[in-house]
Amino acid sequence: MTRRSCAIYATGAVCASLLLVGVVLLVAQEITLTEKSQMFESWKNPPPPVYMEYYFFNVTNPEDFLNGRKAAVKQIGPYTYREYRPRENVTFLENGTKLFALNPKSFVFVPEKSAGDPEAVMNELNQYSFMLRTILSMWSSSVGVEVFMMRTVHEVLWGFKDPLLSRLHSLKPDVDETFGLMWKKNGTHEGEFVFYTGEQNYLDYGKIDTWNGLREMTWWSSNQSNMINGTDGAVFHPLINRNELLYIFAADLCRSIHLGYVKDVEVKGIQAFRFAPPADVLMSPTDNPANEGFCVPAGDCLGTGVLKVSVCREGAPIVVSFPHFYQADPMYINAVDGLSPNKEDHETYLDLQPTTGVPIRACKRAQLNIIVKRIKGFPQTKFINETIFPIMFVNETATIDDDSAAQMRTMLLIVTLVSNFPLLIVAMGLILLLVFVVLFCRNRQRKTTKDDTAYTQVSDKPEEPSEAQHSSQPSRNGSYIAMSPVEAQKC
Repeated sequence: MTRRSCAIYATGAVCASLLLVGVVLLVAQEITLTEKSQMFESWKNPPPPVYMEYYFFNVTNPEDFLNGRKAAVKQIGPYTYREYRPRENVTFLENGTKLFALNPKSFVFVPEKSAGDPEAVMNELNQYSFMLRTILSMWSSSVGVEVFMMRTVHEVLWGFKDPLLSRLHSLKPDVDETFGLMWKKNGTHEGEFVFYTGEQNYLDYGKIDTWNGLREMTWWSSNQSNMINGTDGAVFHPLINRNELLYIFAADLCRSIHLGYVKDVEVKGIQAFRFAPPADVLMSPTDNPANEGFCVPAGDCLGTGVLKVSVCREGAPIVVSFPHFYQADPMYINAVDGLSPNKEDHETYLDLQPTTGVPIRACKRAQLNIIVKRIKGFPQTKFINETIFPIMFVNETATIDDDSAAQMRTMLLIVTLVSNFPLLIVAMGLILLLVFVVLFCRNRQRKTTKDDTAYTQVSDKPEEPSEAQHSSQPSRNGSYIAMSPVEAQKC
């Protein structure tokens, strides 16, 4: 290899290394939670609309269930609300390496995306009945409490005065007499968060440092289960690869979960990696010993696909799962008629743009269940079989808006061009090298042809004839003729 070709390759290699490092630094600098970065404003005020779709399970045979037979349910919904979630009280800490923020959420009903009016549901379809809470919380039938009640969707979500709670409130004023699945959750936040900005290490971008002042929880029975890992699900570090696990702390689930790579997808012309919780997240400790710490008290474990969260719900027998007990043990699915779990409708997933780590489409799906069983002294429950009873599930969805998608495509195009520039350098080097080789070969060929056609130079001085030539015959050509002395005498 010639010196010139070596120089070309060396230049291409150096340019490639410098530009690739430059692209990484550029991306890492822009994707930080600092006021100078382009991502900060969209983190504070997310532009993509977020929708909360609530689905309920209407019990179609309440009397049969109370008599010991299997409950039958019918899914109704969705009842869709637009969710607004701006970051507030954002304060930078520790020289800009961390920041404090609250994330209050408010909800506005969206009728065009809903199955009906939640205020009028019971007037139109009075056969709807909802199990609002476990019978464990019932005091006695003397206060008018029933296992099943007829309520509107709005009441179930946003609250109503309950007879039992009203009686308890009169005895203990700190007990709220209003019950609702989303009671006091409209306009409130899930806690005080401190995040890493990612300025020191881009891998820490958006990670949670503390939640409500805690770096780990105290509810569960192992240190690993109590860990607060990952982000809040709104952002992830840039330069994601397919082989890593991503962690999210879900305050409503009272724990951290991990997501693994599923497949490549495309959303609005943007390439993305789909990540989803693998089956081992809610797997039984028998099959996944790492989940043993979620059994409280220790050893009190449920089967695969469900998680009892009583420890962080004031002792209420609440169980969470994926909708329709997706990925759960078949015994939970078969305990109630009317359930049909499937991946398309019930899987939780995130579609992440790998270069930036930005979620461009998300579906967070979770189901609320209650443990229902017999209660001594409450005759209505004497025939009930213990069941993890589905109440409702929520589908929280968000997809990048068109303007943000256009900006994302432009930014990715620039990054692609810059990152591919070293390849152009190498390609130009190869072209120049080929030109050099062609010119070199042509030069060698021309020199070889010249050597083959060369001849010896002729002297200016005439060549004198030898004596043998003089004695044999005279030269007859040319301007000089000589005769031997003998021939001259004959004449």
